[in-house]
Amino acid sequence: MQSVLNYLTQNQDRFVAELCDYLRFASVSAQPQHKKDLLACAKWLLAHCRKIGLDARLCPTAGHPIVIAKTRRANNSAKPHFMVYGHYDVQPPEPLDLWKSPPFEPRIVGKNLFARGSTDNKGQNFAHLKAVEAYIKTGTPLPCDLTFVLEGEEEVGSKNLSTFLKAHRQELACEAIVVSDTGMPAPQHPALTYALRGIIAFEITLHGPARDLHSGIFGGAVENPAMALSQLLAKVRDENGRVKIPGFYNGVAPLSKYEREQIRRYPLSDAGLKKLIGAPQLFGEKGFTATEQRSSRPTFEINGLTSGYQGEGSKTIVPSWARAKVTCRLVPNQKPAHVRKIVCAWLKKNCPPSVRMEISAGHGAEAYLVSPTSKPAQAALCALEKAFGTKPILMREGGSIPIVNEFKKVLGADTLLLGIGLPDDNAHSPNEKFNLDCFVNGQRMSAFLWKELTR
Repeated sequence: MQSVLNYLTQNQDRFVAELCDYLRFASVSAQPQHKKDLLACAKWLLAHCRKIGLDARLCPTAGHPIVIAKTRRANNSAKPHFMVYGHYDVQPPEPLDLWKSPPFEPRIVGKNLFARGSTDNKGQNFAHLKAVEAYIKTGTPLPCDLTFVLEGEEEVGSKNLSTFLKAHRQELACEAIVVSDTGMPAPQHPALTYALRGIIAFEITLHGPARDLHSGIFGGAVENPAMALSQLLAKVRDENGRVKIPGFYNGVAPLSKYEREQIRRYPLSDAGLKKLIGAPQLFGEKGFTATEQRSSRPTFEINGLTSGYQGEGSKTIVPSWARAKVTCRLVPNQKPAHVRKIVCAWLKKNCPPSVRMEISAGHGAEAYLVSPTSKPAQAALCALEKAFGTKPILMREGGSIPIVNEFKKVLGADTLLLGIGLPDDNAHSPNEKFNLDCFVNGQRMSAFLWKELTR
């Protein structure tokens, strides 16, 4: 094992340079103009996996390809088999004017590597690849067989991975899945995430007049769709941060005493959170702490509002339409189909007759919950403690990774969520970064993990 750890230490400069090469691909899955960038990124990843000694292939899908990379195994291997999942696609970098350097030109400042995708998720999945490289290149036998599944559609809902899993169910059958696509509270506080929120996404469009109208000639005699949409959305939430749609909280289980004790161990204070996000004041559902609000409670969030003239100067119009992009974050026991149904029904019921509503559905996924006392979870906690040199915490994560529920349904395996991103890494935001100390310790954690999982 020491030779593995020594290899990791001796090759960090090269690892960082390779990660920078990985980050230069503008692999934005949400924007069709980047289709060639995604394919180029997948091919680079394929070549890199082969270079470090993995058997790898590129698997086409109806969308972007999936990279499958395996440790070389003997015929009829009796070793336990684990899967490592990650994604090479990234969020759109906009707004570009808020970046301090171009998003696909990696920049290192101190211990931080700035680039789109650095923490979500290229840096995190790359740490696992480097750990396995250390085993292979030092001739150290792995105590298990490993398969990496690296997809290019996570940021748009993993549209084709579910079909792929079902078609390759036998090949991918495993004891557990390891995912590093979440976070940890601080460099000295590694964490096992035992729950994720689910999600539903949709767009609301209100149509008014057949075209934009002169606001002086027609204003006052016709409904303004932007005003109607603003008023409709304002009805969704009360002054205490609670969603007013009937049935929205159906099935939401209260946090147990044990869970609240674990949440209290979270090191980021309300004051620290306020400073981190730069908000004038925190706001959330009354009766819950900020950490509980953002990890354990359902939400209705407006992600974007668009209507009318957005250019320089003024243009006195009544816009012909207004649109909002919305996501609801869900918690365990909430059913996405049910929530989508009641939310859409409420919006339609409350839409004024002076406009016409159109709702287009986006992706959705259930929340995820796994027992932190299971044998794999305890092995993961041990690997974290060895790698970081401090006792890890258990936590819920407010984000969503829709595919983990598919792993459970299709492969029957639980997922270990071992994120090494930090709260200030700006995932999905300008100036995304990845802490290089976390990169190092993430490699060490992965190296220890395979030993711990097979004890």
